[in-house]
Amino acid sequence: MVYQIDHLGIAVKSLGAAKAIYEKLGLSVSPEETVEQEQVRLVMVRVGESRLELLEATSENSTIGRFIAKRGEGLHHVCLKVPDLVAAVERLKKDGVRFVSEQIKTGAGGHGYVFVHPSSTGGVLLELVEG
Repeated sequence: MVYQIDHLGIAVKSLGAAKAIYEKLGLSVSPEETVEQEQVRLVMVRVGESRLELLEATSENSTIGRFIAKRGEGLHHVCLKVPDLVAAVERLKKDGVRFVSEQIKTGAGGHGYVFVHPSSTGGVLLELVEG
């Protein structure tokens, strides 16, 4: 199976301020998108074969809002693209891997995703998407 880094999720206080540096570098920044269930607004910045996902909270009580309040802006998660998301989740569940939620949700761009809890990944929040 071939895995790749799909994107790195970065929590920011302001999308406008955060995306400016990437635009100044001449990188392509996607239009803003809102994911209501996660209470975030985001843009994707294409960097070679991968992307940076800039995430701005739409609520202080959202995951990103709480993250920024506790840790400040910065790297929030690493996202891996897997060939079969359902199979990957089932395999990890059988091996006792802890998830933030085992339910596959639909996020930005209509992609299915799931988060693996940092306690199972050496302290890194790991997102898995199918691709």
